[in-house]
Amino acid sequence: MKQSKSLVIPRLSVMMFLEFFVWGAWYVTAGLVLTKFNLSSIIGTFFSMGAIAAIISPFFLGMVVDRFFPSEKVLSVLHLMGAILLWLMPDQIQAGNESAILWILFIYMLCFMPTLALTNNVAFQNIKNGEKSFPIIRVFGTIGWIVAGLVIGQLGFSDNVIIFNIAAGMSVLLSLYSLTLPHTPAPDKGKPLSIRDILCLDALGMLKDKNYLVFIICSMLICIPLAAYYSFTAPFLGAAGIKNVAGIMTIGQMSETIFMILIPLFIRRLGVKYMLLVGMLAWTLRYVLFGLGAPNEILMFMVLGIALHGICYDFFFVTGFIYAEKKANHKMKGQAQSLLIFFTQGIGMYFGALIAGKFFNSTVTRTGTEALTQWQSFWLIPSIGALVIGIIFLLFFKKEQKSANIDVSKLNVGGDL
Repeated sequence: MKQSKSLVIPRLSVMMFLEFFVWGAWYVTAGLVLTKFNLSSIIGTFFSMGAIAAIISPFFLGMVVDRFFPSEKVLSVLHLMGAILLWLMPDQIQAGNESAILWILFIYMLCFMPTLALTNNVAFQNIKNGEKSFPIIRVFGTIGWIVAGLVIGQLGFSDNVIIFNIAAGMSVLLSLYSLTLPHTPAPDKGKPLSIRDILCLDALGMLKDKNYLVFIICSMLICIPLAAYYSFTAPFLGAAGIKNVAGIMTIGQMSETIFMILIPLFIRRLGVKYMLLVGMLAWTLRYVLFGLGAPNEILMFMVLGIALHGICYDFFFVTGFIYAEKKANHKMKGQAQSLLIFFTQGIGMYFGALIAGKFFNSTVTRTGTEALTQWQSFWLIPSIGALVIGIIFLLFFKKEQKSANIDVSKLNVGGDL
């Protein structure tokens, strides 16, 4: 039952702000930090840890958290554990201990990934009108990510291990703050544990629909070239001589906020098929701009590539969540969303990060501005990959009736990447 509490929306908005500040403080420029300490060879593996956690954490959440413990208490414990792990990271990076870095990050992401769903759950269970209030609360998450990037960039910490200390401090703050949040009982307390639900077996039946099968396959495949952006944009900007990398990359989240508001309008005009297609082709254009800007350090091209994030992320990921919501029946909506995240943020991003890492290690062999011509070759491959997948999607996904009156606020949109 929705609870009516004073100042609940501002309190939940602060929760979202802190949640994404913690993530954005270290995630955006971690690759640049690793490059500075001659650890660029593990960037691909480093960013694949989050994908593995995205595969595992929904099962943990479904089996344990949702049935036994109040969400706000679990949120507090997970962020406290996460703070300890983040605090350990700088010493291991400075010591060049690759194995320890990867293990610490893997365990941290196992702690962090469930908090994305937990914060949504705390919000939805404590507001009267989710359709009206949740977008207001959720947008503070994007603001938190933007502020984190601006702070890190303005302080000159984009390539400094202190980003993990800052994230750890904010994680402790969020852990303590979580204990002040409205009591949010376990949402599925007393519900029988169903392996069928956990493994999303009912949602797998949706793959019998040819359009949905093409959608899932292309969504998974497109995440392979997409992973290059999340793993290597910061090192690329650093090589081009940009100092305020974290600040520059917040342009992407600013763009995301604008296009998020416009999604219902675009869906009504374009329909799901062409929304998804435009999202895929936007990734191709982004990588082409990076490649064109690399040799001569054309900052405008790089900034335009980052500014495309609103189209790249919202048109593809958010529209994908909307499409899955539309196609699933009432009993399978949760499973359908979990399955989509499993194939995209999990399998697709995992292999994408590893492939991008191997290609980077074999292509970008120099450092600084001397490597910019090599960076041009690096961005060429994911641009071609995204284009090919877009063409496959165009040919095999049959246009469906345009969607109308879609309420984006009902969806669990996930993180700001």
